[in-house]
Amino acid sequence: MRHAICIALCLLSAPALAQTCPPAGWDEASLQALKASKFVLSDAAERRKLADGLLACLGDPDPELRDGIAYDALAQWLRAGDFDAAALRSQRDRLYAMLDGNDVQGFRGPFAALVLSEVARTDRIQPWMTPEERAAMVERAAAYLESIDDYRGYDATEGWRHGVAHGADWLMQLALNPALDRAQLERILAAVAVQAVPVDGPAYVFGEPARLAQPVLHAARRGLLSESDWQAWFAALSARLGKRGDGQLAWLARMHNLKAFLTHLYVETDRSDDVQVRALKPVVAGALK
Repeated sequence: MRHAICIALCLLSAPALAQTCPPAGWDEASLQALKASKFVLSDAAERRKLADGLLACLGDPDPELRDGIAYDALAQWLRAGDFDAAALRSQRDRLYAMLDGNDVQGFRGPFAALVLSEVARTDRIQPWMTPEERAAMVERAAAYLESIDDYRGYDATEGWRHGVAHGADWLMQLALNPALDRAQLERILAAVAVQAVPVDGPAYVFGEPARLAQPVLHAARRGLLSESDWQAWFAALSARLGKRGDGQLAWLARMHNLKAFLTHLYVETDRSDDVQVRALKPVVAGALK
């Protein structure tokens, strides 16, 4: 009986992750034609149906289907405000499901996170999530970034994975939202710290420090954290380096990543016109010493 129940539950949950790509009724040629027309679909119902179908393409190994069509189409429609709250909730929940489970090829999670950054943006532009839903998204995004241990960025054949950068983009869109409170910004900063100086990560070469800096800058812009709060955060960040003798190459990678992250923050705080962001500059300068 228990076995039968497990099978039934698996069958019920399968459609969210097991749909085919290209979606039913479409092939690569028709999707390329749609891309050539700048993803214009005048029929709202058809557009929503295709959007739902394209979610499965976010894990496709073909970079053109995954990135050049599925992501580009979804991002364009989301930025145009083409979906109502019911559609956005449905897409969000399916994208959440894509973050879970085994992702051996490493495409599905990063691109689900990237589309979730666009979903988060829609709530900032025109709020539709409840405070509880928004808080849950902050936790989902922070937990996703912290969980990343696949640091593959770009491959000439396979295209982008870039989980750290995409997770940072998701947190950036949330940090921009004025509905977030201090505790939620602190949760975002805690997640950023994990990947700004990853314990066992490689030396970043795909622009990750710049992307990780963005949620920090937007959190600073809110003005909800004091100078002492920031000093404590940067001190804890530097402490993640550990002792130099604890694996020379790993320590050097951490040092490289920390310096790149702090340098980007310093440049951005130096040239910012925002008073709150500029106030962060001496704290960053102190961390760089």
